[in-house]
Amino acid sequence: MLTGTGTAGAYHAGVLKALQEAGVKIDIVAGRGIGAASATFAAIDAGEQLWGAAGSWSTETAARFYRWRWTLRLGVLALGLALGALLVPLTVLVGGLALFPAGFVLQLFGLETGGWLAVQYAGLVEALFDPGGLPLYLPRFVTVMLLLLLGVLSVGAVIVWLRARLRRRARGGLWWELLGSPLDQSLATKTLARKLWTVVCGSGSAARPDATELGERYAQLLAENTGQPGFRDLLLLVHDLDARRDFVAALLSEPFRRSFFLRRQGDDAAERHLETLDLADTGRRQLMDMLAASLSLPVATEPHLTRFPDESAWQGETHRLCDRPESTVRLLEEVANAGAEQVILVSACGWPSEPGRLTSGRRDPLGRVGESLVAVESASIRDALALPSRLFEVVFQIRPTHNPLGPFDFNGSYDELSDRRHTLAELVSRGYEDAFSQFVNSVVGASGEWIDSR
Repeated sequence: MLTGTGTAGAYHAGVLKALQEAGVKIDIVAGRGIGAASATFAAIDAGEQLWGAAGSWSTETAARFYRWRWTLRLGVLALGLALGALLVPLTVLVGGLALFPAGFVLQLFGLETGGWLAVQYAGLVEALFDPGGLPLYLPRFVTVMLLLLLGVLSVGAVIVWLRARLRRRARGGLWWELLGSPLDQSLATKTLARKLWTVVCGSGSAARPDATELGERYAQLLAENTGQPGFRDLLLLVHDLDARRDFVAALLSEPFRRSFFLRRQGDDAAERHLETLDLADTGRRQLMDMLAASLSLPVATEPHLTRFPDESAWQGETHRLCDRPESTVRLLEEVANAGAEQVILVSACGWPSEPGRLTSGRRDPLGRVGESLVAVESASIRDALALPSRLFEVVFQIRPTHNPLGPFDFNGSYDELSDRRHTLAELVSRGYEDAFSQFVNSVVGASGEWIDSR
């Protein structure tokens, strides 16, 4: 069970590599967030696309997964130049307040430099505030920058509107439509889809993946190889903003498939069909929608739009889907519904902190958002582990003791505890080492010794 956001996928890659090398038999892989992408590759024995030298988590590939939207970057630049220009007169006056006392002090010591500085500065001020200087060009420059800001936001909104496969009505002012969400996850979706296309359709196929065809071929490949080494059942979890429900997409083998989708027990059994999607049936066309939705973060990115089939319970409606970082409890419950008895929970969140290990908080916006996501996920894992023990025989955990990389630190991050910078490649290695130390050696190795002793 793989859970996390952003750089957590690098940790998943290291763990999956270790489990594969150790020959651990895995029957089903489940994920939310970036873990859904990791699970999608692991289900068809394509983990090499994650941890390989040219895989999804090489620094060059992942560095641009979650970036500020280009319209926001250019808009902030234009706005900054406009504000900077408006501050020029004030800067000149403040500089004069500091310069004239300094010149006076120099004159007290008999240095002619002080008088020369005062004269030169007075000439500069006179030239700047001449009717043909700042009073003429400053308003024009500020106006051009503000028009550029408006133009960039407008062009960005038009491009998004033209590229959209689906559209939904929205309420609110025009400015909010122009601004949009701050982060863009489209490159992450395209990169993972392209690598998945290479595995499923072959490197000689068309360079531009078709989402519908990719979903159908993926489901066909997994269905044809059910039970073969390296192939596993798949379960993905996203959140439906419009239905206000968690949405589960699964591709399961029999007999678990029938019992999973036609569950008749419990208070929510009557609404089960509203929250599930069978990827082995007509839902296979929406596999890439589920993957794209799992990479969409609440508020920070635009939600992913998907249109449900006409024959589904939602009767062709178009809904907004995204990830829900605190859904670990629901994911664990659905894994139990799929028939799992033993679970390996993999998360890049470090273990809960103890007294005396307080570190500095982040000041950058992405760092702050990342800290909040990690805190929410960590609390969700704690709640998930508090579920009744009757659901599983045992739940193993693979987590780093300390992870200095936040969800958006694709280019690395400085760590106070070790007083050095950590990279994404190190996080892959950390996942590999933790998988061996926390599961392979301690669990698989111990069970092997016990069998030998019998």
